[in-house]
Amino acid sequence: MPVTALDHYTIGTPDLGRSVAFYENAIGLTSGPRPPFDFPGAWLYAGDRPIVHLFVADAPGAPRTGAFDHIAFTAQDIEAMVKRLEAGGIAYRRQTVPGRAAQQLFLTDPDGIQLELTFADG
Repeated sequence: MPVTALDHYTIGTPDLGRSVAFYENAIGLTSGPRPPFDFPGAWLYAGDRPIVHLFVADAPGAPRTGAFDHIAFTAQDIEAMVKRLEAGGIAYRRQTVPGRAAQQLFLTDPDGIQLELTFADG
């Protein structure tokens, strides 16, 4: 059976509250229901899908699971997102996808993970 889509990604963070606030305030995800696992964490939703899972890492600097560059999200209304990021004092880099009308914003979450937001509406 082929893979059809990315379901979610999971981040181990030493500061759960800081990461939840970032994903809610910076890119507009919302906290939502999470199963009662036996460790602290949070699920952040885009609409009705929990696409970012967070858990409290045992210690800062805990080993990661391999080479990883960034996570990309499809997004809408680049100008509204730019205003949101600037209002929150969040640094970003903007670029146009070569040969396409799409634009991208790149930013970094509190744990150093690079995020790409891609806007087809340029």
